Amino acid sequence: MNITRRNVLLGATAVAALGPVAARAQTSEVVIGVIYPFSGASAQMGVDAQKSFETALDIINKNHDFDLPLAKGEGLPSLGGAKIRLVFADHQADPQKGRAETERLITQEKVCAVIGTYQSSVAVTVSQICERYQIPFISADNSSPSLHKRGLKFYFRAAPHDEMFSAAMFNFFDAMKKKGAKIDTLSLFHEDTIFGTDSANTQLKLAADRGYKIATDIKYRSNSPSLSAEVQQLKTANADVLMPSSYTTDGILLVKTMAELGYKPNAIVAQNAGFSEKALYDAVGDKLEGVISRGSFSLDLAAKRPMVGKINAMFKEKSGKDFNDLTSRQFMGLLVMAEAINRAKSTDGEKIREALVATDIPGEQTIMPWKRVKFDEMGQNNDADPVLLQYIGGKFVTIFPPQAAIAEAVWPMK
Repeated sequence: MNITRRNVLLGATAVAALGPVAARAQTSEVVIGVIYPFSGASAQMGVDAQKSFETALDIINKNHDFDLPLAKGEGLPSLGGAKIRLVFADHQADPQKGRAETERLITQEKVCAVIGTYQSSVAVTVSQICERYQIPFISADNSSPSLHKRGLKFYFRAAPHDEMFSAAMFNFFDAMKKKGAKIDTLSLFHEDTIFGTDSANTQLKLAADRGYKIATDIKYRSNSPSLSAEVQQLKTANADVLMPSSYTTDGILLVKTMAELGYKPNAIVAQNAGFSEKALYDAVGDKLEGVISRGSFSLDLAAKRPMVGKINAMFKEKSGKDFNDLTSRQFMGLLVMAEAINRAKSTDGEKIREALVATDIPGEQTIMPWKRVKFDEMGQNNDADPVLLQYIGGKFVTIFPPQAAIAEAVWPMK
């Protein structure tokens, strides 16, 4: 079955005999659109996202003894126990395909909300379509900071953006310098879509503000067949820290090319994306001992909140993987949207938007190391505290900030 037509329904009884308007009125089910890449180079991102959303759906639609929104009891209590049904759509990493699929979700599938999208470039168009139709959109895992600054009323992001992530990186650099580490020069390496461009612009500003020298700033073409010339520039610059902003296939090519050309930086501090993905470490993990990546999620939190480990086990049973920075944010995106729909007591877009505006979920009622989920006037949660993770012995451990860390950073990389 084509993924754009595949629905996920857990425990809900469809009201197929009714027309779409009557079905919505009875709210025996609440339909939410989920738009991700399910084909092409980023297809694995969509597959993992689907497993994450299915895990969240299980939490909402079934009864669980977790201190999470909607975990206890089945369905949405304010809508008479209505279950959530997800309709998945494939944007193929193409903004225009994302535009068309979002319109289909809204006009044909009659979704009351949309969640997406992995690529920030696709989130731009998806969120604009949602705005036009007055359908709430949660940007579950997009990190470009410009996304929430466009004056959209139906755009919301519970997770951090790259200004927040990059600030954590520079706070870490400052702390390491106080301990005697040599960190004076940085090499920026970023792909040419909105994700890479926004990331680099943020890092350039922070470097200037904090007194770090940019040894080289390289923008490369996304999904480039070769990075030899770019890696040679990085090797020549030989900065104290390499800071890549790359998706998975580009990240694998970068690391392989570095090995071929004999470039071994003292440290790599990555802007997540590909550097949080199992596929990258399966391919080149032997060359990345000690790499550092920023993140929203830390499995270490399970020591303080046992439910985190239990929910991770649910996800792992479906996917064969632990939660990572992306899948954990996707999981939370659906919980936050469902919690707002429940408080709205409606599937009306404006009422859901008003409920999202009023959201205030304590950090302890999430699987994340966040203070809380509360949106500002631009739809951004500013209390989603980032962490830095280091890849040691085949797994990530939290090294920063100190209140979340379980290990000291290994510096330089091995």
